[in-house]
Amino acid sequence: MVWFEKLKLNKQLVRSVNEAGFANPTELQLKTLARIVGGQDIIAVAPEGAGKTTAYVLGVLNRFNYAPEGVPKVLILVPEKDQVFGVIEQFDRLNKNKSIKIVGLYVAPGVEAQMDALADGADIVVATPDRARAIYLKLGLNLNKVDLFIVDDADLMVKKGLQLPVVELANSIGRGQHLVFTEVIHSKLEKMLAPFMNQPAIIEVEELAEAPLQTYPQLLYNVPNFGTKLNLLNLFLYDDEVFTKTVVFVNTQATADKVYKSLHSRLRDAVAYLNPKFFDTSGFKSVEDFKAAENSRVLIVTNENNETIDLNGVPFFIHFDLPAENELFIERITNNQPNSDDETLAITFATDIELSQVKKIEQATGKKIAPATLPEELVIEKDTKAKKEEAEKKPAKSNQDAPIVGAAFHEKKAANAKTYNYSSGQKAKMNNKRKH
Repeated sequence: MVWFEKLKLNKQLVRSVNEAGFANPTELQLKTLARIVGGQDIIAVAPEGAGKTTAYVLGVLNRFNYAPEGVPKVLILVPEKDQVFGVIEQFDRLNKNKSIKIVGLYVAPGVEAQMDALADGADIVVATPDRARAIYLKLGLNLNKVDLFIVDDADLMVKKGLQLPVVELANSIGRGQHLVFTEVIHSKLEKMLAPFMNQPAIIEVEELAEAPLQTYPQLLYNVPNFGTKLNLLNLFLYDDEVFTKTVVFVNTQATADKVYKSLHSRLRDAVAYLNPKFFDTSGFKSVEDFKAAENSRVLIVTNENNETIDLNGVPFFIHFDLPAENELFIERITNNQPNSDDETLAITFATDIELSQVKKIEQATGKKIAPATLPEELVIEKDTKAKKEEAEKKPAKSNQDAPIVGAAFHEKKAANAKTYNYSSGQKAKMNNKRKH
């Protein structure tokens, strides 16, 4: 009776969830459904599998306790075509009121069939933002009576660059309830939501593995873009007193070359590749060779090699990029010798759009990665779009005094200006690594 007593679902829906095998609501559903039924705006932050889709499907169906009009009352936006089908399938599974008409809009050859389906009547529209916007501009999608606007997988919307159609559709709808579901919340997502989300309730659910893995200590640096990643890497690795031996993981050879070029300008032969592509490039055939080389401090490894690397005894390793396969990341951060005297710190750089992958890793390992404050002297690079807009507004000037990507700070040595904003515990751990 939890579905009825605590969440106030109508009796027809209670029968539907019981027949579907949902004995009890998930934590997310317990925290959101009563608010959805009550008409509150919410932003729900939860991992995959937390029951987000079922939560809003039940909330939508609970509204239709009358004969539907055949005019859209609910607009649900999802990032991809397959998700349109998935949401409609969940409606079909739980909906006993067959007079409710549900129409899916997604990118496909031609729009006539979808516009005809809307013209025949639609109470609920499930759509990708780009196709919904295109049909709306053709006057085929009536938003005048929509009073519930839902954005699912909002973080993926940002990753796919769908912010503009999402905001335009939201602003085309009159006063109503707004629901946003996402795996992670960050500055770019907040920027997308700001125009139409007014003081929503933010509900967060963490579902970590019950048996946490034994991992190395970890730090997470959330940076805005590639250029700032490069500046942060330089800022750290120029400090030869702390970062005595470091392995840097990147995704592609092209990124490896950019990182090598940036670091080599100051570190010279102290930076090398693992299995270099060319014979005249500094490198090693194994991590053991790198560990044994006194003059080498930085080893660049590409994730595309997908090889197992023994990181025991390396004081630091940095994921400049997150590998495509989470399993590879988890394998590296797992400490297989927890009783060893050697200490290793795993550092991860992640932009906003990579934070959803970080969340999945945390869910799989059962451990949160400790967030770290960006150093005060770190140069924050502007996004390409912002640079272009600024260039268009200002007359051309000499670039002699412009900061160099990868330079990270002024000419003084980083070791002489340690303002990394580390806590005392972090500083102690890092200073211990000087002995390696």
